[in-house]
Amino acid sequence: MQIASSVALVTGANRGLGRAFTEALLERGAAKVYATARRPETVDIPGVEVLPLDITDPASVAAAAEAAPDVTLLVNNAGISTGQSLLTGDLAEIRREMEVHFFGTLAVTRAFAARLDGLVNVLSALSWFSFPGATSYAAAKAAEWSLTNGLRLELPDTLVTGVHLGTADTDMTKDVVGFPKLAPAELARIVLDGVEAGEIEILADEWSVMVKKALQEPGVFVP
Repeated sequence: MQIASSVALVTGANRGLGRAFTEALLERGAAKVYATARRPETVDIPGVEVLPLDITDPASVAAAAEAAPDVTLLVNNAGISTGQSLLTGDLAEIRREMEVHFFGTLAVTRAFAARLDGLVNVLSALSWFSFPGATSYAAAKAAEWSLTNGLRLELPDTLVTGVHLGTADTDMTKDVVGFPKLAPAELARIVLDGVEAGEIEILADEWSVMVKKALQEPGVFVP
């Protein structure tokens, strides 16, 4: 997968990881970069084509696909974290997390799948374990990880890359303390290096490496 010859689209491109991916794609010479957000007026990155996109709205997804029929590299970055408990949390918010991470990611992928050479899904180390205060988020990310594996089977001619990380330094994690936070620009570099190397799974930091390894040790993350 050559970034320099790609036409890329990034979801949630107005800030955080999405902004870092968009800037990194431009730096690597992507032929065109579509930067999408629910509020397109918040995208202020020179050199991109800005599109409105709410990944949970079928009409918005269809409109974006019609406006950007030349996309060859899709970066599914858009995400939310509502901090809900599975047992006592707001069920509507839990559903919203699943709508964004699973159904929204699937909807966008289906809309652009026909021309894709590369697909990047930004997942999490929480795809593999749960944590107090993030149980609903972990469930949604586990579903998105399974979705990524399924898409890899159904898109045999497309590089489907799942990205796992512990914590990045973004607005979403501003209240998270006690964990090292990966700089968004560093994550974008690691991921795009991996895409160009043809990697199907990227463990972006030591935390994600440790978590995956620990899954083989009963009693650590799996009861």
